Amino acid sequence: MRHPENRLGRAVVPAPRSSSPQPPPAGYPLGTQARGAAYLLLTVLGVAVGVAGVFVQPLWFPGGLLLALAGLVALCCGGRLLTGTRPGAALPAVGWFAVQMIALSPRPEGDFLLVSDAGSYLFLLGGMILSVVSATMRSLPRFLQPGSRRDL
Repeated sequence: MRHPENRLGRAVVPAPRSSSPQPPPAGYPLGTQARGAAYLLLTVLGVAVGVAGVFVQPLWFPGGLLLALAGLVALCCGGRLLTGTRPGAALPAVGWFAVQMIALSPRPEGDFLLVSDAGSYLFLLGGMILSVVSATMRSLPRFLQPGSRRDL
């Protein structure tokens, strides 16, 4: 079979027909059920990061504060990357925030986990701000997007 030629003598390839397979539409990285399981796992991990942050933050201040906040941001961005949705970034923050509210409430003995000092307030305020920013970004930063390369 010979292809038709153009003016320069090169072969012209015919355009694909409508029955040709189309590329798959860009969708979510996970299916519906796997995404639901990922949401549950991310919420539980948010609780775990919150519990760890409550104890690490006052123990190694200011390094523990930065470590606890970095863990929260990493989990929120990782959830967004894993699920491809904004709830993937918001649900870890919901679990984290629930732990903080429990840690702030006084117990009958008069004990509580987060004391009223600058470190605890920075931890609460910084965690809330960073988790809201992580959950409401339009897209992930370029270096965190799937398939991106960093040329060194």
